[in-house]
Amino acid sequence: MNLSLKQLATYVSLLAIGSGAGILGGQYFLPHERLSSNSADMPTVLKTLPSKPTSPTVAAAPYAASSGSGGFNFIATAVERIGPAVVRIDAARKVMNNLPDAFRNPLFRRFFGDEVPVPKERVERGTGSGFILSGDGRLLTNAHVVAGADTVEVTLKDGRTFEGRVIGSDSVTDVAVVKINATGLPTVQIGRSDNLTPGEWAIAIGNPLGLDNTVTAGIISATGRSSSQVGVPDKRVSFIQTDAAINPGNSGGPLLNDRGEVIGVNTAIRADAQGLGFAIPIATAQRIADQLFAKGKVEHPYLGIQMVDLTPALRKEINQDDDAKLKVNQNQGVLIVRVFDNSPAAQSGLRQGDIIQKVDGKVVKTASDVQERVEASAINKMLAVEILRDGQRRSLQLKPAPFPSKS
Repeated sequence: MNLSLKQLATYVSLLAIGSGAGILGGQYFLPHERLSSNSADMPTVLKTLPSKPTSPTVAAAPYAASSGSGGFNFIATAVERIGPAVVRIDAARKVMNNLPDAFRNPLFRRFFGDEVPVPKERVERGTGSGFILSGDGRLLTNAHVVAGADTVEVTLKDGRTFEGRVIGSDSVTDVAVVKINATGLPTVQIGRSDNLTPGEWAIAIGNPLGLDNTVTAGIISATGRSSSQVGVPDKRVSFIQTDAAINPGNSGGPLLNDRGEVIGVNTAIRADAQGLGFAIPIATAQRIADQLFAKGKVEHPYLGIQMVDLTPALRKEINQDDDAKLKVNQNQGVLIVRVFDNSPAAQSGLRQGDIIQKVDGKVVKTASDVQERVEASAINKMLAVEILRDGQRRSLQLKPAPFPSKS
């Protein structure tokens, strides 16, 4: 595939650009299911998947797996333990109907005068999933489930409903936390997501298409999927890939291991494929959730660069592109293709064409490696970056700034 430098933006891993357009709600991120009581043609809050046959199916695990003793079903046991702590989240927000362009035409107003319709307020509703972290009503879900919500209603498996309050939301990792006023609630058990192996069991619980507490099962297909691989380069997540069936409405629900421990937060799918679902590792989600509960927001370290992983083919393409004004002598590495004005990277002297070798003293081979090292750094504290420029190694010191707000 031939790529000009101008086309690299499709493939680069964005390292914190405040103006970068996100793909949240696009074909890759799993939308919460839209519900409407009064309008069949209400625009969706987020794009939904291509339509599929709606014949009834049983959403139980299609495996006759057992742990050995007496046909004991570990999936059923995991679901029995964690199911009561999985909730449905109904979010609603008020929006104004947009008038068709024809109504704004001066000629239309001239001839019809007072008959020009007035924009009316309507309510958009969506349903997602979440799970209870603590008995006093702390919940974790996806940011896109509650984005812009005016009201949030939380329904437990036993039918009880509570008004939820969004404590904080982080669009960079797509994690949000909600609080309900209750005590003695069932809670999930948190597992580890840093030692997962492809082939392990994976169990998903959620509310796809409004079908509460649906259970599906599969395996961990892969770990460490970068945001760019998943198709959401504006995110800072190293995703878990699973083939456990995930559908609209599963957003924010837990991904479990065979012991019923939460190892991820179901978040995204590839709409152009089957059996490709993605979850945020619970270690990442819990770290963000803790900050959101404590401060209501999360500050991510920001350098202000765009990067791309070098390959021999890409090197050749860049060197043959007269508009690129770059000459690359390496077949591998992390090439900086853009440095944003007034960013920490620009202030430290990083340039377009530099090839990053190390971050914080650790060798990096991919843009995802760089992103991971920067995310682990601290805002306003020196971060060492070693680069290759014109065949010479150089060391620079940067002070990451807070990720710019999109507002």
